[in-house]
Amino acid sequence: MRPAGPLLALCCLVLSAPGDPAPDFCSQDLNLGVKPGFPEPVKTNDERVLKAARHSVEKFNNCTNDMFLFKESHIRRALVQIVKGLKYMLEVEISRTICKKNMHPSLDNCDFQTNHTLKLTLSCYSEVWVIPWLQSFQVPVLRCH
Repeated sequence: MRPAGPLLALCCLVLSAPGDPAPDFCSQDLNLGVKPGFPEPVKTNDERVLKAARHSVEKFNNCTNDMFLFKESHIRRALVQIVKGLKYMLEVEISRTICKKNMHPSLDNCDFQTNHTLKLTLSCYSEVWVIPWLQSFQVPVLRCH
């Protein structure tokens, strides 16, 4: 594993956190005031958007050979579309943290990299499909540069 160099983020299609308990998702009301089939803007600080962004970052971390974990640093734009569940379309900036992958810490406890040679921020577009009644998260699209 190395901290610098090309990063590959289109390597896998993963169901993120299949065993995670998410009872709050099962009890959520899917009526967001959005017509089915039409993407609508949603606040970037919405709890559901933050969870979708975290799943995107987890996929990125699982797909790269970087020795450090990345974490979402800024959500620039978020859309939601009601399909068979909710499809979030996110424009997210992710940044390298000081946490190494082999330690598997919680991203919540990882600070961003301050070392100038290791500091790196990428712009990503991701689509996260959430099926609350199945407690399922899929990230079929993730492009970072």
